[in-house]
Amino acid sequence: MTSQNIMSNTSPLAKRIFDIIQDVFDLFVIFVQIALEIFKTTVDKFLPRELKDVSGEIVLITGAGHGIGRELVMQYVANHSTVICVDINEKNTEETLQKAKALKKGSVHSYICDVSNRKAVLEMAAQVKRDIGPVSILVNNAGIMPTQPLDKQTEEDIRRTFEVNVFAHFWTLEAFLPHMKEQNRGHIVAVSSMTGLVGMSNLVPYSGTKYAVRGIMEALQIELHEGPYKNLIKFTTIYPYAVDTGLCESIQSRFPSFLAMLDPKYVARKIIKAQRLELANLSLPPYMQHLNNWARLLPFRCSILLFDYMNCAVGCK
Repeated sequence: MTSQNIMSNTSPLAKRIFDIIQDVFDLFVIFVQIALEIFKTTVDKFLPRELKDVSGEIVLITGAGHGIGRELVMQYVANHSTVICVDINEKNTEETLQKAKALKKGSVHSYICDVSNRKAVLEMAAQVKRDIGPVSILVNNAGIMPTQPLDKQTEEDIRRTFEVNVFAHFWTLEAFLPHMKEQNRGHIVAVSSMTGLVGMSNLVPYSGTKYAVRGIMEALQIELHEGPYKNLIKFTTIYPYAVDTGLCESIQSRFPSFLAMLDPKYVARKIIKAQRLELANLSLPPYMQHLNNWARLLPFRCSILLFDYMNCAVGCK
């Protein structure tokens, strides 16, 4: 007699007891798995980990014309990757291309594309696959950052911020995720922001877009975890503090040396390391995410008090 037949012949009370025992057992297994994962993660923090080899990988980087994007191109090329520079600014992209070629290491190519334009992204992706091959690492870095109080932000400012900072992620995912599924492997990196973890004044639309990036990455990772691509396609989301790329003209803090603007080379180096270590999330500086997680345990008013104490603010352009 099968277990199903046994259960069908038992009383409702016995079945209820069996279900409770099953739930308790499953919960115990989950706690054991969580404890093992915490132990593994803790050990990993103290032991050197081998960086994943990216030589020969086809890496596509949006917003490659300047700032973090340009530094990512240079450093991936230095690691002998095949790098594809994508940007809307032809002059800046050409400068990045020539600087990268001068390294005489990995292969580098460039495509001019407005990543907020779905049709343009899909056409560019098809051309990339024909010319170079399927993309294995996608770095969604392109972004804009209008800095004004919300009542000073125009409809055009808000729409454009979401088109570049959010919708472009959907179009690049639509274009390049199939390449990764075909290969049964891949890595998606998204550059969010510390304002994707905690809001700041003068950055309401920008902060909204960076929270959206965080949600997109988390939801997509869970969605693929439930299907045939579980653990085959990796995800890394980066939350940098202010980076000295020209997007932000001024930033203030009670402790300027503690919260100084970050150098793009440093940020790019940390992004690539996070990708090669297959980290799911990384804030820059790293302690910022832990500080935010701790502050979220407190009443909201406490977070405001801490924010006032730090006196962090972004100036208006």
